[in-house]
Amino acid sequence: MFDTNTIEKFRDIPTPFYYYDVKLLKNTLDNLKEESVRHGFRLHYAVKANHNERILRIISSYGFGADCVSWNEIDAAIKAGFNPAEIVFAGVGKSDLEIINAIKAGIFCFNCESIPEMEVINEFAVKEKKTVRVALRINPLIDAHTHKYITTGIAESKFGINTWDLEAVLNRLNSLDNLKLIGIHFHVGSQITRLSVFKTLCTHINELQEWFSSKNAELKVINVGGGLGIDYDDPEKSPVFGEYFSLLREFIDLKPGQEIHAEPGRSIVGQCGTLISKVLYIKKGSNTNFAVIDAGMTDLIRPALYQAHHKIENLTSNGEPVRYDVVGPVCESSDTFAKFIVLPETKRGDIIAIRSAGAYGEAMASRYNLRNLAPAVFSDEL
Repeated sequence: MFDTNTIEKFRDIPTPFYYYDVKLLKNTLDNLKEESVRHGFRLHYAVKANHNERILRIISSYGFGADCVSWNEIDAAIKAGFNPAEIVFAGVGKSDLEIINAIKAGIFCFNCESIPEMEVINEFAVKEKKTVRVALRINPLIDAHTHKYITTGIAESKFGINTWDLEAVLNRLNSLDNLKLIGIHFHVGSQITRLSVFKTLCTHINELQEWFSSKNAELKVINVGGGLGIDYDDPEKSPVFGEYFSLLREFIDLKPGQEIHAEPGRSIVGQCGTLISKVLYIKKGSNTNFAVIDAGMTDLIRPALYQAHHKIENLTSNGEPVRYDVVGPVCESSDTFAKFIVLPETKRGDIIAIRSAGAYGEAMASRYNLRNLAPAVFSDEL
């Protein structure tokens, strides 16, 4: 991915920074567009994965919608060229001001998670004299076989409506005159690599379709959410969009006139981004060597938060292999990117690449320890 010329240019850029490969992003989007059109999907990019303005503008240019979980995400998406009529608003805790702003913006749909939320949306819809489209986010009670912090479709999760509450929810919804039910929505979890999880979801969707039909509730939209993972061991491997869409279309029994929607995020942007850092010190420990780099958990929190794995490369050494703990400068023991990994013999000033950082890297950055936010550098700007 990194040729000699690019690596030499990295030497002159203050680190750390997020490096985005524009060609790779566009290739991914081309593949995604082709497969989604071929299988008849409407897509909403999950903005929480990466809200960088240029990234958003590139994705919006492909005609996709947006999946947002705050008003600020909606606002950023609209400013980047996304059509408000293709924006869905999800999240278990939408504030009053966020709801009001989204109604005024004319978004496509609110993905609703509870009766109290529906009541509040209806209250503001009445005040705005508008009919608001809603989809019910249903908890499918499926184990996504991923980290517990990014599993959202089980009984212990704060997200979604439990199936045993659906009758009460539907009855209340039918009494809210300014809300219009257009569909159902799901999100099993994130970084799902077992397609069998989505096959199980299809079974639940079909069962729920029959239940809603028995209640004379018309569903135009079936939104399967997001969650398709990427291969963090092999950053060059493309996401399996074709297999994913094909499976969903094969096993979901769509009724005449229904649309199928999805909300990919990580699988679009994850592999185009790399966190570039430099080695500050090599510190000898009692049991290991520490490669202390100038990037920290403030720049990529996934390893500290989820114990997530990212492939790490030394771009400027051809030395003999040595084992290192790769750690950052933040005053937390959890500020560790990897333990006991093999790198070429590493020294101060070497350039380190932490791969597949395009999703939930820049988007989750913080200024803890009053560290500066790392800038973004794009491949076509070098």
